[in-house]
Amino acid sequence: MYVITGAAGNTGGVVANRLLAAGKRVRGIGRNPDHLQRFAQEGGVPFVADLTNTEKLSAAFAGAEGVYVMIPPDPSVSDFRAYQNTVTESVATALERSGVNHAVTLSSIGADKTDGTGPVVGLHQMEERLNRINGLNVLHLRAGYFMENTLMQIALIQKQGMAVGSVRPELKLPMIATRDIGEAAADALMKLNFRSHQTRELQGQRDITMAEAALIIGKAVGKPELKYVQPPDPQVRAAMQQMGMPADIVRLILEMAAALNSGHMKPLEARDSRNSTPTSYETFVQQEFLPRYKSSKIAA
Repeated sequence: MYVITGAAGNTGGVVANRLLAAGKRVRGIGRNPDHLQRFAQEGGVPFVADLTNTEKLSAAFAGAEGVYVMIPPDPSVSDFRAYQNTVTESVATALERSGVNHAVTLSSIGADKTDGTGPVVGLHQMEERLNRINGLNVLHLRAGYFMENTLMQIALIQKQGMAVGSVRPELKLPMIATRDIGEAAADALMKLNFRSHQTRELQGQRDITMAEAALIIGKAVGKPELKYVQPPDPQVRAAMQQMGMPADIVRLILEMAAALNSGHMKPLEARDSRNSTPTSYETFVQQEFLPRYKSSKIAA
């Protein structure tokens, strides 16, 4: 039995489906039973629980051969870092109680730093806490910048005719599709060949700048001259909050962007076949960005 947290999410869903396709028994944890229906239809065992509920998690992890651990986003919390720490402690305690021997986590490039990286600080602390669990073999997948983050550009492009963000236009980012993270996690769980505590970076298909991303998007949506601009942080903050993002989350995102811009947060491994993944940004735009852009435009 494998247990997947966030089984209805972008990475957890891929992990769960890959394991089910390989004939494994999979218990999938999620907060919303409706979101787990498709997982159940595929043969998975749904388990409704909030990751802050240690008692339920301990029951969910019992008998697991391997566990996929991630901290799901929760825009309703007023203090996201405190929420991250609560989830981490709950998951760690449940792993200790249930005697799980192998876990794969969704971490991030930059998780080697103790501070100054926004929400990634919480992933650093997650890594440290799980590393202290006696008998647990844990692999931390330090993923690059999610391609899915650029989906937030859809509304900005449609309303303002440009892509906007706080990352420097010419900063090369190791952009990755979340599907590739899920594939890597599933592969690690099926092999279970990691020992003690290890890290592995996932840097995407290639490094790409936001300026390049805008050109790729522009070509796909019929705006070949589309530009990416980096306004002052106060303007970015105001725009994000107008989009409904909580002030605390906006603050952390801007701190992470500053860490990327300064080089404080960056890959530690040289790019090679082991940490590169197959999905190109062009493929992501055609398969994920463009359909949402078109449906959003119709809805507007």
